[in-house]
Amino acid sequence: MIELVIDQRRRDLGGFEVGRVLPAASRRMVGPFAFFDHIGPVDFAPGIPRTVDVRPHPHIGLSTVTYLFEGEIMHRDSVGSEQAITPGEVNWMTAGSGITHSERFERARRDGGNLHGIQAWVGLPRELEETAPSFHHHGAADLPVYESGGLWARLVAGEAFGAKAAVRTHSPLFYVHWKLAAGARAQLEARYPERAAYVVSGSVEVDGGTYTAGQLLVFAPGAPILFTAVTPAVVMLLGGEPIGERFIEWNFVSSSRERIEQAKADWRAGRMKLPVHDDAEFIPLPPDPAPRAP
Repeated sequence: MIELVIDQRRRDLGGFEVGRVLPAASRRMVGPFAFFDHIGPVDFAPGIPRTVDVRPHPHIGLSTVTYLFEGEIMHRDSVGSEQAITPGEVNWMTAGSGITHSERFERARRDGGNLHGIQAWVGLPRELEETAPSFHHHGAADLPVYESGGLWARLVAGEAFGAKAAVRTHSPLFYVHWKLAAGARAQLEARYPERAAYVVSGSVEVDGGTYTAGQLLVFAPGAPILFTAVTPAVVMLLGGEPIGERFIEWNFVSSSRERIEQAKADWRAGRMKLPVHDDAEFIPLPPDPAPRAP
């Protein structure tokens, strides 16, 4: 049932770490999910410098999905949005033809506190890659919750387990937050052809093996997957219908290499509008990646 296990790779973003899971050399995408970062957990002291913030930067061809377990992030973008996200909510930003945004840790700078969450990117279907950019914030009332037998579940986006979240998506997908008590059992349905589970904390048993925090389990299609919590555990389920190959470079996702080169040129030349309420600085385009050795 398990096709592949991907271990997170820790990355220092200059003030806090993330665990990068997708894309990986062994697996680029799961359904439309093209990027998956485990943010923190980190405990910020009051007065953290602004250099810890994620300054304005661009995206094309994707939707960013921010979901927090702890803390707060302030989002600002080039379509005029200014919205804090807290645990149990979703910030869904569709870049389409191009958007810029920043992510600031203003509450942590003022008060200190923990930050812990997931940042995912969902690729857009080819016919929607150049759709108009947009931003939507969803509170807890938009995200169905289920609880039984030691399992608590929230549908973050898409459709699964007979429920549908109010988050507008662009292709068939599911994204679910599970909390499992020790010994609890839960099953991932076989509905979608591409499915994975990321262990945020604790440990779970699946198909005779035990898996722990920081591991992404990618499943073969066609059969339900049974989970048993060895300890109290938090798991994120993700996947959906595949959308085809995508190229990913820096913050850009596209079915066309040429489109990515155009986006790079636009950012380098200052042709992409900065966030309406945060336009005093930005992240420069990094150098092109070194060619791979033959």
